[in-house]
Amino acid sequence: MNNQEAVLLRDVDNIKKVTFLELDLKYFIPIFVIILVAAYTNSLPKGMIGAFAFMMTFGAILDYVGNKMPIVKDYLGGGPIVAIFGSAALVYYNIFPKDIFSTVESFMKGGGFLDFYIAALIVGSILGMNRKLLIKAAIRYLPVIIGGVFISIVLTGVVGTLLGYGFTKSIFYIAIPIMGGGMGAGAVPLSQIFGQALNQNPTDLLSVMVPAVALGNAIAIVMGAFLNKLGKKYPRISGQGKLLKNFENNIDEEKEEKLSDLKELGSGMVIALSFFIFGSILSKFIPMHAYALMIISVAVVKALNIMDKKYENYAAKWYQFIAKNFTSALLVGIGIAYTSLAQVIDAFTITYLILVLTTVIGAVIGTAIMGHFLGFYMVEASITGGLCMANMGGTGDVAVLSGADRMELMPFAQISSRIGGAFMLILTSLLINLL
Repeated sequence: MNNQEAVLLRDVDNIKKVTFLELDLKYFIPIFVIILVAAYTNSLPKGMIGAFAFMMTFGAILDYVGNKMPIVKDYLGGGPIVAIFGSAALVYYNIFPKDIFSTVESFMKGGGFLDFYIAALIVGSILGMNRKLLIKAAIRYLPVIIGGVFISIVLTGVVGTLLGYGFTKSIFYIAIPIMGGGMGAGAVPLSQIFGQALNQNPTDLLSVMVPAVALGNAIAIVMGAFLNKLGKKYPRISGQGKLLKNFENNIDEEKEEKLSDLKELGSGMVIALSFFIFGSILSKFIPMHAYALMIISVAVVKALNIMDKKYENYAAKWYQFIAKNFTSALLVGIGIAYTSLAQVIDAFTITYLILVLTTVIGAVIGTAIMGHFLGFYMVEASITGGLCMANMGGTGDVAVLSGADRMELMPFAQISSRIGGAFMLILTSLLINLL
């Protein structure tokens, strides 16, 4: 056997080892072909069945491609970022009939798949967390967020002045919308606040803010992957997924136990959904986002040792199941339903891009410095307190943490997006009145 034949046989053997969704190619390819034929013949079922089938198959492929691309996998987030922007490109270039995208968007938004996923991650992450870590981190965490917001706003204002964009305009139209908690909980209410205070049309203001939020989200995702790489190169500034120093792990050992009964997953799901519903009930009486109230509720239950450890483990195992099996599918849904390539492309002026980049970098620097002094690892503080303030809320949190390979930090990411986002609305209301 010559060298060429040996190389060919080795390549064939490597191809045979490739799997998608843990399925060998001889099984996955027919499944993928079925999805494609259904998509192009308008035979893909509406609702959960069609959306799930499309999202999971394409999520698996895009995730694989992203994790194999040399530069992308090392510096730009790999699979997660390709899943998001690859699926967004499918919409932008009209690769599939619009009905397919409508089905996915309805499933993500009206079908509540994003809420379902986030509920599993938040509840499972918190209940599976080390109780002492939760209490210690919560006390110190808000100052980290404030440090990131302060540096981000001031730095953006200064750079905006130097570039001729204006100090006030840079802060209110770029920095604050980016740090404000996403679209629905950030840019939209901010446009209303600005519109009323400045006597301008909120729709016009929103058209300026949306590209900033979209670009900020994209840069935050890429920056998450960069910080992950930086933490590996300089281990002393990273906890490799641990937020606070001097703690062995962010989660209890019980979370690592193997599943002993499939019914445990069902129990964990019900626990997660119940906390989400409880947060929704509280939001009717308390002017806060349901996610924020869910976080507070779960944290109180964990901190006060109200729930048996057994049931905490059930919720933690449900979280692991969801994160392992559905993350790539969710990222495809984020790309289709929440990411507009058109908005990102339209906003690409040099000045605008520099200011957006400055905002995100300022958030990273501020949270790293404050986190360091308060006993946090700098990389983890920057990812959760900085990038998860600068992204697009719940969807951005998943993307940033996936790119940074730190999904276990979801509770703190959600504190940034929801409670931090609420803080930004209050801050903006105070600042706008000073103009």
